[in-house]
Amino acid sequence: MADEFSMAVEDGIRLSKRLYFGKDRAVAPPRPMAAMDKSSPESSYLPAAPMVYAVISNPAIVDNPDVPSYQPHVHGRCDPPALIPLQMNGVTLEADCYLDTAFVTVTGSWRVHCVMGSRSCDCRVAIPMGEQGSILGIEVDVPKKSYCSQLVALDDKRDVEKIAKAEDGGFLKPHIFVLLIPEVDGGSNLIIKVRWSQKLLYQDGQFTLNIPFSFPEYVTPAGKKISKKEKIQLNVNSGPGTEVLCKTTSHPLKELRRQVGKLGFLYEAEVLAWSSYDFEFTYSVSSHTSGGVLLQSPSVLDMDQREMFCLYLLPGKLQNAKAFRKEVAFVVDISGSMRGKPLDDIKNALSAALLKLDPGDSFTVLAFNDETYLFSSSMLLATKEAIENATRWISMNFIAGGGTNILLALNQAIEMLSGTRNSLPVIFLVTDGSVEDERNICDVVKRHASSQGSLSPRIYTFGIGTFCNHYFLRMLALIGRGQHDAAYDADLIEARFEGLCARALSTVVANITIGGLDDLDGVEVYPSHVPDLLSENPLIVSGRYQGAFPDIIKARGTLADMSNFSVDLKAQVTKDIPLNKVLGKQQIEIHTAQAWFSKNKDLEEKIVKMSVQDSIVSEYTRMILLETERELKATASRIKEIDCQVGDDKSQKIVVLQNLEVGFGNLIATAENTPPGSNEPKLPEAAEIFVRAASNFCGKLCGYCCCMCCIQTCSRMNDQCAIALTQLCGALACLGCFVCCEACCCGGHD
Repeated sequence: MADEFSMAVEDGIRLSKRLYFGKDRAVAPPRPMAAMDKSSPESSYLPAAPMVYAVISNPAIVDNPDVPSYQPHVHGRCDPPALIPLQMNGVTLEADCYLDTAFVTVTGSWRVHCVMGSRSCDCRVAIPMGEQGSILGIEVDVPKKSYCSQLVALDDKRDVEKIAKAEDGGFLKPHIFVLLIPEVDGGSNLIIKVRWSQKLLYQDGQFTLNIPFSFPEYVTPAGKKISKKEKIQLNVNSGPGTEVLCKTTSHPLKELRRQVGKLGFLYEAEVLAWSSYDFEFTYSVSSHTSGGVLLQSPSVLDMDQREMFCLYLLPGKLQNAKAFRKEVAFVVDISGSMRGKPLDDIKNALSAALLKLDPGDSFTVLAFNDETYLFSSSMLLATKEAIENATRWISMNFIAGGGTNILLALNQAIEMLSGTRNSLPVIFLVTDGSVEDERNICDVVKRHASSQGSLSPRIYTFGIGTFCNHYFLRMLALIGRGQHDAAYDADLIEARFEGLCARALSTVVANITIGGLDDLDGVEVYPSHVPDLLSENPLIVSGRYQGAFPDIIKARGTLADMSNFSVDLKAQVTKDIPLNKVLGKQQIEIHTAQAWFSKNKDLEEKIVKMSVQDSIVSEYTRMILLETERELKATASRIKEIDCQVGDDKSQKIVVLQNLEVGFGNLIATAENTPPGSNEPKLPEAAEIFVRAASNFCGKLCGYCCCMCCIQTCSRMNDQCAIALTQLCGALACLGCFVCCEACCCGGHD
C-alpha cells in the first residue's frame, strides 16, 4: 500500500502541472523529485507531517477553482486515482508530556486548490505519528458536513457497515494513519483536528519528544499575500517534587511559565514557508529520590471507582553504576517465512548486539525452525574470538526454511541458563510466526519462573510483522519480567531489535520489590511481576487500590555487585496529570495479553469499557467515523461545533474503519511460510491483463465461467502459445482502456 500511495502522489504532482496560479505567484507548481532522489521510491512521497490529498480519478476536474485555465478537455481516467497534495493555510501543534508519554493535537486548515469550483473529489487525510504512536481521535469539518471518530465495541448493534473498506481508513504504514473524506467541493476548506499519543524516547538520562512536522514545499499556498500562521504549544509536567531542565529544541520556543515539575513553551509566527523539519524537544528530570508515587481519584464516569496509583523510577545517577554480568541466549526463528530481508536484518542486528556484550558476559545462539540448531552446547565468554566465531556461524547457519517450533528452542535456552549464579540470565526470542501451542508455552515458562524465582531468565520478545501473535509474545515477556517490542514494518527490523537489545543489556537494578502494596485492599498491579530498572528505560508500575495509601513506600532490589538497593518513594496526590490516559494503553495491552491467555470474557468486557472510556484503541473495539450533515456555519467556529455523539438523527451516517490493532496472529500464514508484510499472492502484470480480458469474455460467453478456468487452460499451453495469446488479449484490452497519461503529459503554464 505504501508503494501504491507514493506512486499515486507522484502522479498527482505531475497532474498538478495543469494548475494555473496567475503571473504573480509566490510558489511554482510542485516539481517531481529528481531522478537521483528516487532510490527509495516507497518513502519518497510518504508524508512526514499531517497532510491532505485530493483523490483524482477524473483528471478533467483538475483546475484552479479561482482562476480557470480553460485547458483542453482530458479524456480517460486515473486508475488507480492520483493524489494531489492540498495546500495548507495554517497549522497548530499542541503537545502535553507526562512521565514517558506525550499527547499530541494537530489542528490545520487545508484548501482544495486543485479542483474546479463546480466539481468535487474525495480527500485522503494522512497522519504520521511518532514513537509507538496510537491514534486517539479525529474531527473533520467541511462545508455542510462534519466528521468525528468514536470507538465502539465489536459486537455493537448499531446500524453500521459489516465490512470495513480499506480505502475508508486504517494504517498505510504502522505509524501513518489515513482516513478518507468523501465528496469535498473544489475551492472549499477542510478544518481537521487529530489527536494521538506517543512515547518519549529516553537515553542518557534525557527524555526526547519527536513529532513528524516536516512539510514539503508544495503545500505552501500560492500567492504572496496569503497569511501563513504556524503555532507550537508545549507543556511538560513531570510530577510534583521534580525539576525539569530544557536541553535542546528544534524550533524557537519561548518559555511562558516555570513551576515545580512543570514547563510551558510557545512558538507562534507568520511564516513564508511551513516547517521543513520535525519538531524535537529534549529535557531532563532531576529528583532527589529518582522516583515517586502519584495518587489520583477516579472521575465520576470512571468504570473502576478504586483509587489510582502510579510508581515511577528513573535510573538517575545509577546510569554510571557497574553493569550486571549477564548470561544471554539469543533464540532466533529461521523458518521459511524469514527468508530475505527479515533474516538478513536480524543477522546484522544480532552481530551488533554481540559486540555490545562485556568481556565478562557469557552467551550462546540458538536458531530454530522445525528443529533447533546450537552455536554452542554451553555458555561461552564473550571474548573477541568467540564473537567472531558466532558471527561466522550465524552467517553459515541462518538459512531460512522449514516450519516453526518455538517450545523446543525456548526450553533448551531456559535449561542452559538454569545454573546461573551471580549473573543476570537473559533470553531474546525473535519470531515472525504463530504456533498452536502458545498457551502451553506460557504455562511451561510460568512453571520455570516459579521454580527458579529471582534467578529465572528475563525474557525479551521481538515480533516481526503481523502474522505472529504479539499478545503471546507480550505474555511471555510479562512472565519473564522483560519487555516486548515489534517491527510491523520490515524496514524497521534492524533498528528496533538493536534498540531492544540495548535496553535489555542496560539493567542497573534487578529483582525489584515494592513494599506496602500487599497491605492495601483490592489492590491490582500492572505488571504483576515488576520488571528490572534499565538505564535506557524508566520503570513505571501502576494499579488500583482501596483504602489509605502509605505516605512513603520502599522499593528494594539488587545492584550489579550483588549489594542491596533501597529507595524511599514519597506518595503525592496529583490532579493535573490524567493518569487514566497516561497509563491506559499499557494497562489495556497487559489486560489483552491476560485475556488471550486465560480466555476470560469478563476481562475482554473490561478492556472494551476502558477503550471506549479513554479513546484508546484495542482488539475488542473498532473505530467508526460519524458523518453529520448540517447547515453551513462560519468557518472560524466550525471545528468547535462538531457533535461526536451517536444519536437517532437520520442525517448521521456511520462508517466502520479497519481494525487498528494487530490481531492475535495468523496460524495459516505461518504454516504456509508467508513472509511478513505479504498479502494474497498477486499474478504477474501480463497475467492480470489477460485475467481481466478473459473474465469479461468468459462472463459474456458462458455466464457462469470465471477467469480461473482461463488460467487453468493456459497453464496447459506451451510457452509460445501462451505468450502469443497473452499479447493478443493485451492488445485487445488496450482498445477499451483509457489512461490518464495524456493528462500527466499536459504541460502547465510557465
